[in-house]
Amino acid sequence: MGFLSGMDISASGLTAQRLRMDVISENIANIDTTRTEEGGPYTRKYVVMEEREASFSQTLKNASEAVGAGVRVSEIGEDSSEYQRVYDPDHPEADEDGYVAYPNVQVTQEMVDMLSAYRAYEANITAFGAYKSMAVKTLEIGT
Repeated sequence: MGFLSGMDISASGLTAQRLRMDVISENIANIDTTRTEEGGPYTRKYVVMEEREASFSQTLKNASEAVGAGVRVSEIGEDSSEYQRVYDPDHPEADEDGYVAYPNVQVTQEMVDMLSAYRAYEANITAFGAYKSMAVKTLEIGT
């Protein structure tokens, strides 16, 4: 494990959590979008993360240490749950029965996800700061 690889691992976590927050914000912003370019209401999105793969040479070097290489976003998926149907016959998107299909976004779920992403982001900042502090202290040894 390289001297500053911990900072790289924390930075990958920061990047992934920032993207997760962006997706959550998009979901909340589109909570009332009943028509998209594809047709139909907005579909909730979610972020799938996975361990970032190290190169083969890094894996051989780190085999005895069992250290990962961070995290990366593997996909941004779409939630397949049903849309919310609300009776509103005067709405321009109402079907023949008077129901409007609204996005499958639940504000409560999005807020819980946002809090989780925020805490993970905060933890990565703390870890990054600890590595930075250790690096500075190490450099001070030589002076």
